[in-house]
Parts: sequence; C-alpha cells; structure tokens
Amino acid sequence: MSPGTSPAVQPFAHLQAQNVTLYRDVLDAFVRAKRRFTVHLRPEDVLAEIGPGASLEAVAAALAQLAEWGNLRADPDTGRVTTVEDFHRARYLYQLSAHGHAAEQAIATYEEAIGRRGALQSVALSDIADQLRALLGIATEAAAGSAPDPAKTHLLMLSLVDRFTGLADNAQAFMASLRRAVDFADADVAAFLAYKEQLIAYLERFIADLANRGAEIANLAHRIEATGVRPLLEIVARREAVDAAPGEDADDRALHQARVVWQQRWDGLRDWFVSGDASRQSQARLLRTAAIGAIRQLLGAVASINERRAGRSDRSADFRSLALWFAQAPDDEAAHRLWHTAFGLSPVRHLTVTTETLAAVEQRPVPASTSWAHAPRLEISPRLRKTGSYERRGSPSRVLDRSAQRRQLAERAERETAQTARARAALATDGPVPLSRLGELDTAEFRLFLHLLGDALAARRPDATEVTTTTSDGTLRVRLVRVDGAPPVRIVTADGVLTGPEHLVDITDLAPTGADLVSAGLVSAGADLAAVGAAG
Repeated sequence: MSPGTSPAVQPFAHLQAQNVTLYRDVLDAFVRAKRRFTVHLRPEDVLAEIGPGASLEAVAAALAQLAEWGNLRADPDTGRVTTVEDFHRARYLYQLSAHGHAAEQAIATYEEAIGRRGALQSVALSDIADQLRALLGIATEAAAGSAPDPAKTHLLMLSLVDRFTGLADNAQAFMASLRRAVDFADADVAAFLAYKEQLIAYLERFIADLANRGAEIANLAHRIEATGVRPLLEIVARREAVDAAPGEDADDRALHQARVVWQQRWDGLRDWFVSGDASRQSQARLLRTAAIGAIRQLLGAVASINERRAGRSDRSADFRSLALWFAQAPDDEAAHRLWHTAFGLSPVRHLTVTTETLAAVEQRPVPASTSWAHAPRLEISPRLRKTGSYERRGSPSRVLDRSAQRRQLAERAERETAQTARARAALATDGPVPLSRLGELDTAEFRLFLHLLGDALAARRPDATEVTTTTSDGTLRVRLVRVDGAPPVRIVTADGVLTGPEHLVDITDLAPTGADLVSAGLVSAGADLAAVGAAG
C-alpha cells in the first residue's frame, strides 16, 4: 500500500507521537511553501526548509508516516527518472492534503487564541460612538421620509459590527490574560512589579473612558431605536440577500436569515452597553466591575509580595516564640500571668459599669497611658453581680411610629430632585458662553456647576486647552475651552464668590427627561470610579 492510500485518516495523530517536534517542523515547512504558492516538495526540499539537525532518512520516514495519517498526499515522482532502477525505486512528491490543510488551520487558530493577550480598546469606543452618530443621522432622515442610501447604510453597519466585535473579543482576551498574570505573579516577581504600575494606570484610563463613552453609546443606541432601527436593518438584510445562490425559495430563505442575523447583531451591541434591569447588567458594566476587581487583585498580590519581602512573622512563628517564653518562665505564677496577658481569658463582667462610675469617668477622664494598677476602680451593677445578667425584666418597649419621619424624608427627596432639575435647566446653554456670563447661581446650581467643572478639569490633559467630557450617568455633556489672555472671572453664588481663569463653557443636556434614562437602562459609573480611587 502506498503512503497516500491509508483508509484511516488521523490528521491530529502526530501531536501525540514521539517525534512530534519533527512532525511539526515538517508540516510547518509545507505551510510556508504553500504561502509561496509551492505545491509539491521532495524530501530533500523539506530537509532544506527545516535546516540542520535532521537527516534525510528521518525526514523521509516522517513524510511517509504523515502521508499514512492523511496529513500529506504522496504522488510518484517521475520527473527525475533516467534509468530503469530509478523508475522502480520508490520516489514521491508530497503536498498537503485537504485533511492536513484543515488540521493546520485548526492548530494555528488554537495557538492564536491561547497566546492572544488582547487589549482594552478605548479608541474603539470612540469609533463606535462616531458610527452610531452617523447611523442616528441616517435613521432621522429615514423617519423624515428620505430614502437612505443602501450602500452607505450597509457599509456603516458592517464597519460598526466589525469594530464592536473586535472590541468585545479583545476585551475578553485581555481580561483572561490579566487573570493569568495575577495568578502567576509569584513566578517572576521582578517583572510583575515592574509593569504593575503601568497596568493599573492602563486599567484606570480604560475604566474612565468606558464610563464616559459607554453612557454616550447607550444613549445613542436608545435614540436610534426610538427613531427607528428596523428599516435600516431591513435595508441591510435585503442588500445581502441579493447575492443568495439560486434555488427554490432561495431568495426568501436568504432574506429571512439575513433579517435574523442583523437583528441579533443589533441586539448584541445594544445589550453590551445598555442594562435591561437590575437582574441583567450590561456587558460594559460587568467589564468595568471585572477591571476594578483586577486592580484590587493586583494590589493584593503586590501587598502579599511586600509582606513576604519584609519577613513578617506568621501565626506559627508567634506560637513558637510564646512556647519558648512559657518554657523560660521562672515559676507557675509567672506562667499564669503570661497566660492571662497573651490570651486574655479573664472574666469581662467589669466592662459593664454603673451610671455613677461612667459619670465620674466623664468628669475626670483617665489618660490612656495610665496603668491599670493606678487607675480608679470601676463599680459594677449589683444586679450583674447577683444574677449574672444586666437585662431588666418587664414588657418590651413599644414600636415607634416612623410614618411622619418617612413622609418628611420623601418630601425632602422630592424637593432635592426638583432643585436638581431646575439647576440642570438653568445651566444648560445653547452654545459656548463665557463663565463671566453665567450670572448669579443659587446653591443647587452652584453645586451642579462645580461637579461639571471638576469632571471637565479632571479629564483635561495638562497641555490641552479644550476638553469635552460626559458625566458618569451620561446625562450631561460639558465642553470647556480655555481663553488665553482674558482677565480672571468672578462667579457670584449664594454661598460665596468663585474666582478663576476665564473659559468658554458649553453644557448640553443629553437626557431631557428622567423617564428616558430609566427606559434606556443607563447606570452610573461614579461608584466604580470611586472604588478605583479607594483601591489606588
């Protein structure tokens, strides 16, 4: 039987063979030759590709075995026959078989997925937001009666899906590689400590970008659905169904399949950024939570490494030292004092004292440095000394009615909500205005303005003169432009006067009503960022 006629095809059998390294080198040589559009290779060609370290006999045996497993196809080599002896001698030309080519592709995909580190793509978030704005413009034109351009709509949706798929896949791969890095921090402590600061800064920057851009993307997705996304999906599905192969009901099946696929793609993008309810959080929020948890794990790993470096004693070492002290005690009385001092198993009834003793201590406080032997004695309750319990007998206290307090709290929350709504309406501008023209601000308006100003100044880089940012809940966007050479500005408020350099400010209300935000499922990332600051 020739090497290419084996009935059992086992293209992955070489991975468990003894000479797996040689088999992989041989197959890699065929893969590289195929990239150069070289189909057939002789044993000496494979040996030249592999390089020194293998013999021609070993390569020939490996080729024959791979052909028997089905990775290669062997054809008789009659191109260099010059004598009858050459014709009867077994000579073969080898090439990758269909099974072998599929196995190499599968192995390459597996190795790429395992070795992939991924990335947290802040730029992809910006691109997705820009593409959704363009899609919102097309949806608005379609709702107004204007027919969208099918080619433009299709290309925009393809670009949006491609960017979103890359973002999700890279984020998943990065978080997996980050968990492996934390798990194997002990393997290379020096390398881990060298890059942990950069890694934490990288995670914090992405968390901030995801909080700002994620809320903006969720708001855009909600507005596109409210304007009408189904007509756009229908246009894209019909354009793809045109290329369906002919057949009975092929057009209808292709159109139905394209509709289902594009609806699933849109639902996946929306659910990635928009939380449905408290029980189903968006993938963006879960990614933020995972990134914050990774920062805490990194800090915990660094703390553990520092503790081991500092040589801190553990509980076992403490008990060994204590046992040595007991062994060196001069008598039983000293051992008993050591026991009470170390374990503190003395009665604690003296912690409950009488009212008169507490009043005396408040009038004449005892410094913490005072020895217990020189401190005034504590008088305990006679009931505690007699019965061992300080509880008074009798009927339980009546349950207090807190309805009035709850009503006051509800009214106060309603007033604060109304004040915040008025402050948002008062601060919203129709375009860039100087800070000096804001006028006098009341307390609620001033607090909201300070919050917006702090977000903008925190997002602006030291060398930048302009910054645009969105609040953590995605409801307000503020644009701040520094005005060089202008005199300082004074903003009069009910709480005082705020003085600072002149800027142009543009405040836009992205969510006019609170109902829109609830239906869109937008969630604030302010608590996440506060957790990051606390962890750092």
